[in-house]
Amino acid sequence: MCTSHNHRPDRRALLTGVSALAATFCVGLPALPAFAEALPVDLPPPGPSDTCPVCGMFVYRYTDWVATVVFPDGKAFHFDGGKDFFKYLNNVGKYTPGRSREEIVGMGVTDYYTVQLVDPIEALYAIGSDVLGPMGHELVPLMTEADATDFMKDHGGKRLLTYAEVDDMVLSGLDAGKFE
Repeated sequence: MCTSHNHRPDRRALLTGVSALAATFCVGLPALPAFAEALPVDLPPPGPSDTCPVCGMFVYRYTDWVATVVFPDGKAFHFDGGKDFFKYLNNVGKYTPGRSREEIVGMGVTDYYTVQLVDPIEALYAIGSDVLGPMGHELVPLMTEADATDFMKDHGGKRLLTYAEVDDMVLSGLDAGKFE
């Protein structure tokens, strides 16, 4: 039971419930449009043996947080969240010797609300919220400014960043629990 008058239901939980309910009652009917304006990115999903090249976690267990890059040879690398995804992008050769960032032909991060892979360059990233990922403080990808505004209100985020603003200082700050 909610005792706070300021408590708003978590949209992610609400959307998941609505999707499950729709799937139950609307089998065979056309899909409803997504609530957010996120355009899905078609990349291979992680398999049960795929591990994050940055931290070594099994990515398959964290599908709500997955991020992916793909190279021209079809090889995909999956990450357990945006933080490790950006650590990888900032030093591809360290984590996958012989490969470079310039070779990447596809990439995506999981939008918080739609739980679909979306273009990371178009996303906004919330930091300093009460939402933690598999590796603790995380970059939370959001596809629209409206979603970002709602997320910041609902989850107490400290900052919103664009793709270009995520650098090594932001990433080390997240690891240390600092968001300025």
